[in-house]
Amino acid sequence: MSKSSRTQGKTVVLVNGVPASGKSTVARLLSEHFALPVLTIDGIKEPFMAQFDEIDRPFNRRLGCAAYDVIWSIVADSPTQCVFIIDAWFGFQPKEALERYLDQAGIATVLEVWNQIPGSLATARYAQRLDVRRPGHPGEEYLPELLRLADSAQPMALGPVYTVDQSHPLDTQTLLEWLGNKLDIPQHALRIA
Repeated sequence: MSKSSRTQGKTVVLVNGVPASGKSTVARLLSEHFALPVLTIDGIKEPFMAQFDEIDRPFNRRLGCAAYDVIWSIVADSPTQCVFIIDAWFGFQPKEALERYLDQAGIATVLEVWNQIPGSLATARYAQRLDVRRPGHPGEEYLPELLRLADSAQPMALGPVYTVDQSHPLDTQTLLEWLGNKLDIPQHALRIA
């Protein structure tokens, strides 16, 4: 799908990054500030995970793919003026799959908040969550893979990209101003209390 083919339709804000890169925190911030709905792969997947006693990595991935389908089905069925924040690691499927979903959902504008994180920080965060994550998510064995993944991951770059450097404190005001400008929201509405 070419960028020029998206002339009319919905808007999505892709809050993208590898696991443990801070996506959910950023997505919640944007959702609360702009009063926009958030769709997350884990938010859809985990209620289903709770129904199974044993979930191996291939089954976890299948659930993730199904949750991804659900997200894009919801977006496709929504009115044209809707804006959705989508919290996901979009690199878990080929970029062409995302482009296909965007076409099918009638997306006109793609904005991306890329959560860049060094592999060492991503693995440290992931390791801290091992005891609190729902059974069925990859465990400690995933850490070496995540380390390599975080150090090589890139944004989807299908529209304007704002990069959040997760190794530094979040510059909330600048992020909100960037997204507000892209969504054409007046500046006075962007003040942080």
